[in-house]
Amino acid sequence: MTGPYSLLVTSGFERIARRLSKRDSEFAAARNRVRRILERDPSNHTQRHNIRKLKDVSHGSGQYRLRVGQFRFRYDIYPREKEVVLTFCGRRGKDTYKVK
Repeated sequence: MTGPYSLLVTSGFERIARRLSKRDSEFAAARNRVRRILERDPSNHTQRHNIRKLKDVSHGSGQYRLRVGQFRFRYDIYPREKEVVLTFCGRRGKDTYKVK
């Protein structure tokens, strides 16, 4: 484990999260769990979380994906600054990663 990270969100993430919060009662609990995971172990050094580094995704576009229940969260890690930036969230499904 590498220590505490600061968790930041993009405006796009916040917009999607507001919509999901209104539509899905399970989202708040998933978001809280994500916050706890990413503040402690965003690179998944403990191998206890369902985190995967995505291939062919540029930095700033959500290089990592974390699955929590039916939700998917994408984020980037900035290790020098000890920051994690959430860029996307969505419910699992065929349109999860489509830009709207």
